[in-house]
Amino acid sequence: MQLTVIHTINQSLRDANLLTPYLPTLKGRGFTECWMTKKLLLLGGGHAHLETLAALTRIQRRGHEVTVVAPAPHHYYSGMGPGMLGGDYTPEEIRFNTQEMVQSRGARFLLGRAVKIDAPKRQVHLENGETLAYDVLSVNVGSVVEGDMTMAQGATLYPVKPIASLVRLKDAIRSRCEGETLRIAIAGGGPSSAEVAGNIRQLVSDHGGLSPLITIYSRGEFFGHFPEKIRAGVMGHLQTRGIQMVENDTVIQVEKESVRLASGRHAPADLVVLATGVHPSPLFADSQLPMGPDGGLSVNRYLQCSNHPEIFGGGDCIHFEEQPLKKVGVYAVRQNKILRDNLLARLEAKPLTPFSPGGSYLLIFNLGGHMGYLHKNGLTLKGRLAFHIKDYIDRHFMRTYQQPG
Repeated sequence: MQLTVIHTINQSLRDANLLTPYLPTLKGRGFTECWMTKKLLLLGGGHAHLETLAALTRIQRRGHEVTVVAPAPHHYYSGMGPGMLGGDYTPEEIRFNTQEMVQSRGARFLLGRAVKIDAPKRQVHLENGETLAYDVLSVNVGSVVEGDMTMAQGATLYPVKPIASLVRLKDAIRSRCEGETLRIAIAGGGPSSAEVAGNIRQLVSDHGGLSPLITIYSRGEFFGHFPEKIRAGVMGHLQTRGIQMVENDTVIQVEKESVRLASGRHAPADLVVLATGVHPSPLFADSQLPMGPDGGLSVNRYLQCSNHPEIFGGGDCIHFEEQPLKKVGVYAVRQNKILRDNLLARLEAKPLTPFSPGGSYLLIFNLGGHMGYLHKNGLTLKGRLAFHIKDYIDRHFMRTYQQPG
């Protein structure tokens, strides 16, 4: 008969891995290792956690307890957000039902937001006052869109993240575009501003509204971080659709029916969209955890916090020490399986697998009206084919993870 060794030992003994040197001998004598329940806590249900969520059944069958904390029951796929705004997709088509994914696999789901990680005590404090203990923690809390502008009384601002904000923007535009020529100001000079601008125009056109006046205000050069070929191609496409760009001037104050720019002038604006770039959550600063220059959780090649090896992270909220990564979803997707495997390995005191960011990635922008712009390794493709390539990739990604259990 095969005997089972159950490691019912306290936290300090587990941390020291005192039994690890003896496990090969025990197994050789007919013993089977069975780890006592450990607590895995996931903060966020974003792109980098999707493979871990899909594996919840397997993780729990190995004897571990899993809790997932997320600020909403659903997680929206940001890559399809502009397309939803333009009418290519419904809100339901671009989101994962995180709560159902977790609960259908028998794990615990909590609706909430973490405000502090107490690493020495291995505890997470939630906004509602609840405290959760963990043996292994993984953070995928995403990023926030921040601007240094002020808001006048009665002014409204629509940030491009969270994606639920674009749902509200879509409703606001449809409710007003038939009776007035909307003046829409977009603060930001990168891909989000381009995609939002093109899809707003498409939304109004499909809804039968009056053609809006859309202006993008860029702090520096529009698409200034991209090669000139990409910059000229995207800018040219937007300009042919009547979208204006103001470079080297930025919105510093949002007023009720206008914006004030750094140059001092005022510009009329009925709706203002914030697309100035993303920054990691302030959670890590508030928790006094190691951070990179951008405020993201500093992690090593295993996606692990070196100072606190029981803490892992992925996606926009981390700073990858070996090679700082751009805040693009492709890296979160590439981290998916490595993060899943390393979380389980840490739970069971097994070797970790290093993450490699990989090479260049495919750039595809949805510019509205089923028109796209694709670029990779010198290859450029503009028009409907580029859009349909992006549409196929995005829909395939959604189908992979939208199944509940």
